[in-house]
Amino acid sequence: MVVLGSVAFALPFVWMLSVSLMTPRQAFAFPPVWIPNPIAVDNYAYGFRTFNFLLYFRNTTTVTALAVAGTVLSSVVVAYSFARLQFKGRDTLFVILLATMMLPQQVTMIPLYVWYTQLGWVNTFMPLTVPTFFGNPFMIFLLRQFFRTIPAELDDAAKIDGAGYFGILWKICAPLAKPAIGVVAIFTFIHNWNDFQLPLIYLQNQHMWTVAIGLLQFRSSTMVNLSALMAMSMVAILPVLALFFVAQRHFVQGVVMSGIKG
Repeated sequence: MVVLGSVAFALPFVWMLSVSLMTPRQAFAFPPVWIPNPIAVDNYAYGFRTFNFLLYFRNTTTVTALAVAGTVLSSVVVAYSFARLQFKGRDTLFVILLATMMLPQQVTMIPLYVWYTQLGWVNTFMPLTVPTFFGNPFMIFLLRQFFRTIPAELDDAAKIDGAGYFGILWKICAPLAKPAIGVVAIFTFIHNWNDFQLPLIYLQNQHMWTVAIGLLQFRSSTMVNLSALMAMSMVAILPVLALFFVAQRHFVQGVVMSGIKG
């Protein structure tokens, strides 16, 4: 069953890779052709010549890097506070934090757009990056679950040695929470790299476009060139694939140790 499931999930990727190396005529052949003959590598060059995908990749990389940094830093600090510090109203604030996860993004989309317009942030990367520095509820919950598994005796020992709250966080808790922090970074990277809705709303200048918007415009301008579209789609998912193969073991370890069950 596992093999059959793997094949089912791999078929779309194999088909996309195959079509990216076909001529446009082969891509629309019926019955479908799985092995390209001849191999049309020019589809990749055509995509880069037609649209400035290098610029889109740079924009996407900038947004994703800032979002990962902001989410990791803010979520670690807030999760540590909820897990290790004792203060009045802690549990109530945590419940309110979790309640924000129940709000669909569509509910806050218009108020946020009006607010960002008044701030002059529309058509900049600010709406896509600045909010990440104020924490993510799901990531905070995930990290909090992990921090609660770290023995409290370590905090007591560090306090005896003169460490403050931030010293305990950065020197003890954060190093021990590397698997969970890695999961947060991976989730954030994948979400922001593939995000289409928010860049479509806030990035109106073509020079600010991300890869997701670039692929949409590329599809609209090359309706019959399916091979070139699949070639650019393959290039777009390469960073995600590379991240998966590099961090697969750490990802699984972090999910298991943080208490997230399938």
